[in-house]
Amino acid sequence: MNHYTQLTAFDRGRIEEMLQEHLSMRQIALKLDRSISTISREIHRCTVINYQAEKAHAAYIRNRKNSRRKRKLDDESLRLEIINDIQEKHWSPEQIAGRLSVDAGYKVISYNTIYRGIYRDNLMIKKNHGTRGIARQLRHRGKTRKHSGFLDRRGQLPIPHTIHERPVEADERLRIGDWELDTIVGKTGGQVLVTLTDRKTRILKAHKAASKRTQDVMDVIEHIFLQTSSKEIKTVTPDRGKEFGANKRISDEFDVAFYFPDPHAPWQRGTNENTNGLVREYIPKGIAMENYSDDYIELMVKQINSRPRKLFGWRSANEYYLSQVFHLD
Repeated sequence: MNHYTQLTAFDRGRIEEMLQEHLSMRQIALKLDRSISTISREIHRCTVINYQAEKAHAAYIRNRKNSRRKRKLDDESLRLEIINDIQEKHWSPEQIAGRLSVDAGYKVISYNTIYRGIYRDNLMIKKNHGTRGIARQLRHRGKTRKHSGFLDRRGQLPIPHTIHERPVEADERLRIGDWELDTIVGKTGGQVLVTLTDRKTRILKAHKAASKRTQDVMDVIEHIFLQTSSKEIKTVTPDRGKEFGANKRISDEFDVAFYFPDPHAPWQRGTNENTNGLVREYIPKGIAMENYSDDYIELMVKQINSRPRKLFGWRSANEYYLSQVFHLD
């Protein structure tokens, strides 16, 4: 006897013929090389008066289709929640899946399933011909990178300390207060956004500066640090932009040392680089920073700090920060 396989339309046609020839179930089973129980179930399930192969196979196809497990994204409330998390909160599919699991206490959906839903049918949202739909709102959309031979023509700046002199506590993220610093440009010559990211908790602080001039940028750093506990200001690792040339002013005022990375080594301050990638979801390149109000910047920072993070067990940067401050872990 062969291993069990589903009866085919051809098998059902032969069953109908052999029944018309008044063969017994045992004889039919032998001719089809199937078990008697298989033939018995097929005949009794599909017989009202006389067994009809065509109707029997149609019933099989219908039952087979109905027995399939429904797609998770067929659940409209779940699908709409996922769409909202992507469009309004700017969360990635992995963040969404992780946070849903934390909130529910079990695995609700995998991030691969969310990606499949996006690329298969745009999560069931109709899109215009030629557009990329929700996929366009995902974080990684193809970013411009500087090639290996890129020559940085920006002005030189005084470097008090290199990143290789930075304390081990900062390198290994052992404490709160080791900040990575950068500016995000809107349109050339206009306002810029100053961003500071804590290496341990990934907390983002951001504020607009009137321009990329050193004085304007230093004023904003001072403004941010004046609203930060002195216990949480230990080191600063900035970009090598000349707007940070007056770093001694901040060092003297807040008793904090600046540690500059090597040229063309953005990975040495990857925490801030990655966070700036999140900021670009809210402030695309080429758009003047003047177009964004302080309230909008504040909301953006709040949303980024509230995103579930995989490395924090799907807690947000805010939640992880509080757990460290109050020793809840």
